[in-house]
Amino acid sequence: MTDVTADSGLLHDVKIHVEDSGGDGRPVVLVHGWPLSGASWKEQVPALSDAGYRVVTYDRRGFGESDKPRGGYDYDTLTDDLGSLLEALDLRDVTLVGFSMGGGEVARYVTRHGEGRLRSVVFAAAVPPYLLRTEDNPEGPLTEAAAQEMEEGAKGDRDAFFDQFTTDFFSAGGTLKVDEATRQEAIELCRQSDQRALLGCMEAFGTTDFRDDLAAITVPALVVHGDADAIVPFEGSGRRTHDALRGSELVVIADGPHGINASHPAEFNAALLDFLKK
Repeated sequence: MTDVTADSGLLHDVKIHVEDSGGDGRPVVLVHGWPLSGASWKEQVPALSDAGYRVVTYDRRGFGESDKPRGGYDYDTLTDDLGSLLEALDLRDVTLVGFSMGGGEVARYVTRHGEGRLRSVVFAAAVPPYLLRTEDNPEGPLTEAAAQEMEEGAKGDRDAFFDQFTTDFFSAGGTLKVDEATRQEAIELCRQSDQRALLGCMEAFGTTDFRDDLAAITVPALVVHGDADAIVPFEGSGRRTHDALRGSELVVIADGPHGINASHPAEFNAALLDFLKK
C-alpha cells in the first residue's frame, strides 16, 4: 500500500491511494469503474499476482481512500492522475486495464501521455468510444433522457440509487449474477464516493467523446464485454471499440452483466491472462 501525489491540471497535491503488489513482474495497472474503488478488482489481483505480474490498483480521486477535492473530475485531469501514478512508480512495459469508466482513462492516456510506457491496453465493459447519443453519434447507447434520469437519481437518495444501480450492474436479463454479499460489498464501495466526484464523473463518462483517442492507439488491445450488459451495452460500446481498434482482440462473455469481473471472474481472468501472455 502506498499513496501517490498527483500533480494534475489546476488541482495539485491530490493524494491517490495505491495498492501495489510489488515484485519484478511485468506491471498490470487496473483502473476501476464508477462509483467503486480499486477494491473492486479483488477477483483479479490474486490471479494476476499468482501468474507473476506486478499488480497495481488505485482509487480514482474522489473515491475510495483517495483525496476528495472539489473538482478535477474531467477526463484530462483524471488521466493525468494515472500518468502521475505511472511516473511515480516508474512503471514501464505496462498493460492498462480499464473497466467501465476506467476505459476512458486508458483511451485518453495515449493522447495525453503517449505509448512510451505501454505494452498493451484492455477495455473491459468500457465506456468508449462515446456513450451519449448525439446527431454525430447516433449509435451512442445513452440518451439525454436516460442521462438526466440517472443524474436526478444520484442527486436524490444516495442509498436508494446505489441499491438500484448495483442491482442493474450485476444483472443480466433481470437476473442477479452475483450473490447478495457481493452486491452489498459494492454498495459499501459506492458509499465511499464523494458526491461531487459522483456527479462530476457521471457527467464525464456520459459526455466524453473518445473516438479520436481510440484512433491514436497502436499497441495491442483487448476488448472484453458481457453480452447482457445493461449499463454499458455491448453493441453501443464494446463492439464499436473493437471495430475502432485495428487488430484488437474481442472476448464476449455470454450472459455477462456489466460487472463481469465479479460475476464471471474465471472467464474474465482467463481472457485477461491469455492476452497478457502474448
